[in-house]
Amino acid sequence: MNKLYGYWRSSAAYRVRIALNYKGLDVEHIPVHLVKNGGEQHGDAYLAINPSHLVPTFTDREGLKLAQSVAILEYLQDTYPTPTLLPFDPKERAIVRSMVAAICSDIHPLNNLRVLKYMSAQGFSDEQKSQWYQHWVSVGFETVEAMLQQYSGQYCFGDQLSFADVCLIPQVYNAKRFNIDLSPYPLIEAIYGRCCELSAFAMAAPEQQADAGA
Repeated sequence: MNKLYGYWRSSAAYRVRIALNYKGLDVEHIPVHLVKNGGEQHGDAYLAINPSHLVPTFTDREGLKLAQSVAILEYLQDTYPTPTLLPFDPKERAIVRSMVAAICSDIHPLNNLRVLKYMSAQGFSDEQKSQWYQHWVSVGFETVEAMLQQYSGQYCFGDQLSFADVCLIPQVYNAKRFNIDLSPYPLIEAIYGRCCELSAFAMAAPEQQADAGA
């Protein structure tokens, strides 16, 4: 059976959960607590599966071990192409992937848990960390909002769900969690609201996971 190693609050694992739900794929969810006991992602058992000390990891019955959420999304799309999460036109696919990169490469890594923990270890106060987080999310959201002004419809790319929505919603969830004002980004906020009404997204929400609050 397919397995997904993740953590309820991990935005990267959240992305994969949405895609799995949307495509109707069964998966065994295996929690990896990122904080308890110094972080289970650093333990030998998990490192044997994924040496990056990060979640998620996707495995299948044939022995595939795949890290990095965007790579997992691409694999799921290639292996289970319907319902699709990418447009069929190559140019349109490239646009969606550019949105994904703006979120997953330009925003998320600067606010990852290990970055914030490193800042704490270096003596940054909670206020300084919050300012760092808010600055980089705001910079990234300005870019994404501009892209949406050009390409969005009901969702990030027209009226068809895509990888861009799958990646945007967890990032907005985190922004709301850290009390970032979304009023300057009306398209982002509207798409977030629409997606959260869909079962694939609602079921993937952090609070719906078995390890929520652990």
